Amino acid sequence: MKQVVQNYKSGELALLDVPVPGCKPNGVLVRSAYSLISTGTELMKVSEASMSMLGKARSRPDQVAKVMQSVATNGLTATYRKVNNRLDSYTPLGYSLCGVVEQVGAGIDDVAVGDLVACAGNEHALHAELNWVPKNLYARLPEGLAPRHAAFGTVGSIAMQGVRRGEPQLGDVALVIGLGLIGQLVVQLLAASGVRVVGVDPDPARCELAERLGAAACGDPESTAVQNAVAELTDGHGVDQVYLAAGGGSNQPVELAARLSRDRGRVVDIGKCRLDLPWNAYYEKELDVRFSRSYGPGRYDPEYELEGRDYPIGYVRWTERRNLACFLDLAARGRIDVEPLVSHVADFDDAVETYQRLKDGDLKAVAVLFRYPDRAPRAVEAQAPEVTVPAVRRSEPAPAPTRSGKGPVRLAFVGAGNYATSMLLPHLAQREGVELSAVVTTTALSAANAQQKFGFAGATTDLDAVLGDPSVDAVFVVTRHSSHAELTRKALLAGKAVFVEKPLALTEDELADVLAAVKESGNDRLQVGFNRRFAPLLREGRKRFGPTTGPANLRYLVNAGRLDHGSWYLQQGTEGSRFAGEGGHFIDTASWLLAADPVSVYAVATPGNEDLQVVLRYPGGSTATISYVTTGPSGFPKETLDLVADGRALRLDDFVRASVYGGKRWVSSRLPQARDKGQRAELDAFLRAVRAGAPMPVPLESLVATTAATLAVRASLAAGAPVTLAGAR
Repeated sequence: MKQVVQNYKSGELALLDVPVPGCKPNGVLVRSAYSLISTGTELMKVSEASMSMLGKARSRPDQVAKVMQSVATNGLTATYRKVNNRLDSYTPLGYSLCGVVEQVGAGIDDVAVGDLVACAGNEHALHAELNWVPKNLYARLPEGLAPRHAAFGTVGSIAMQGVRRGEPQLGDVALVIGLGLIGQLVVQLLAASGVRVVGVDPDPARCELAERLGAAACGDPESTAVQNAVAELTDGHGVDQVYLAAGGGSNQPVELAARLSRDRGRVVDIGKCRLDLPWNAYYEKELDVRFSRSYGPGRYDPEYELEGRDYPIGYVRWTERRNLACFLDLAARGRIDVEPLVSHVADFDDAVETYQRLKDGDLKAVAVLFRYPDRAPRAVEAQAPEVTVPAVRRSEPAPAPTRSGKGPVRLAFVGAGNYATSMLLPHLAQREGVELSAVVTTTALSAANAQQKFGFAGATTDLDAVLGDPSVDAVFVVTRHSSHAELTRKALLAGKAVFVEKPLALTEDELADVLAAVKESGNDRLQVGFNRRFAPLLREGRKRFGPTTGPANLRYLVNAGRLDHGSWYLQQGTEGSRFAGEGGHFIDTASWLLAADPVSVYAVATPGNEDLQVVLRYPGGSTATISYVTTGPSGFPKETLDLVADGRALRLDDFVRASVYGGKRWVSSRLPQARDKGQRAELDAFLRAVRAGAPMPVPLESLVATTAATLAVRASLAAGAPVTLAGAR
């Protein structure tokens, strides 16, 4: 299928051929009929991409701050690679469309194949022929509403949420500053609510359009006509609300809002304009400044948007989806007229040319629609989507695939997110003796990006085809945590060597399913991405520390830090806790240093289970304490480790420096490059095992023990007591 994309580093726009997205549960696959270009928001993004690196930095100081923090935490080289990877990737455009349901995922019963729906979301309602859209981001079209008008649903919801934040009442007078697409819709929504509206915009054509659509008067911000209209309509008191729907770097809108507001009026920011509030003016009138966050309640909440968990209507009357449905209803009943806003309709094949004309100013438009080829939907069946350490049992071992010593190791990747593209694939691309055969993703663009950047021979959303390809030697599972166990199980049954990022499983049942696949197939060629045991600095420190003869004590402090709002790591209902996803790293490192697997786990937590203390007991009396904290300072090292035994001590300082005390003291030199946490060495070991048909770098029993111990942390927190790992070696 085709999709509009842009390279944020170069500014290049393209209509790219990408794989069709998969239809996941709790959502539908929609074939686009019309999608809307938001000439304000999207052209701002297109313009930013055309800036120099300095210009990009000036336009996004928030991202610059994140980059500087990453340099302090991860080093310059790793940060540069990560930033360059993000910049030099295709990003999607679009967030408002109407289309036909082509496939219905499991758990969806409110629409059927062939239904027309309006869709929202800058990750789900893209300028693409097909999109997967979760339940709370689509709404069925009311009878009689044209699909080209329904494509305005998302921007209509943005305007509607802004109006709701202003709390207008019958008889109020409102000022709308900025009469672009959002401003024109705000004017109509206010007029439909019984509010008299004055509009402000320097473009006479937009002022004239707003008056035709219901504004009482409109004019240039510098003209006296606007001030006179406000004075006449309000008896000189000033407007009840001001809606800022303007963009740009001028502070004129907020200054005008203060002059024309009444005492204790409301100012609602809907667009993205400069907000240097003149303190005296706002203080003297005690103006109520409010922000309108996109489409409405539910926005940026992954449980609402991705998992389909609605808010009870008794507590949240107007959510994203209910705003969308309300706007569609108003348009269907003729209370909102979007047809006059349509300046141009372009065929989707002409998308790149259309963007370029808008950017160059050749095409003057309030709203532009892309029209897609008409294809009838095809009906497709919905796809359904004391802790015991399980004993590893194998049937007759499956022979390792016979390979030519000169032939390349052929790899397939399932998933191509940030970790895969920044930490794994850079070590594999262009490597002698390795061939990147295929990349599989559920979202089309990520597969196309990975193919373009790293040289995969193919990109697809068809996992079964890749697992059934006899030329593929090994499969990398680098997806979200909730899918790891099932994808690993399928790949093992297909006879592939498997490299799965941590965690291997989120529940005991998932772990049991993986081991059942090992037993059924005899294929135990599995590696979990516990890379720290392969870190060169830590391996050198362990070598110099030497073997232990008596009980050892290990302390591991992990300064994990806060997650950004909206991170999928926060989706504990589906993806497990943060420690469930990341804790295996630290348990595996402790077990490797102590040369044993834990026999019991005791965990305590601060309120909210954000900061954990995990105590692991090992055979022979050794213990390891892992302090996993999210409330530490950002400038403090992420990982520090101390191992003490037999009168000796090993210290690791965030993979930058290591030292051994006792007998002959050893201190490493500071690494000349970024922190090396072992990813490359881990991949080297895995590839050697695959190439030679040799055992995997880490015994399966150890991987299982680490996973079981990680799962036992949750059980210990629930019980408030130590948990014995029954069956531990």
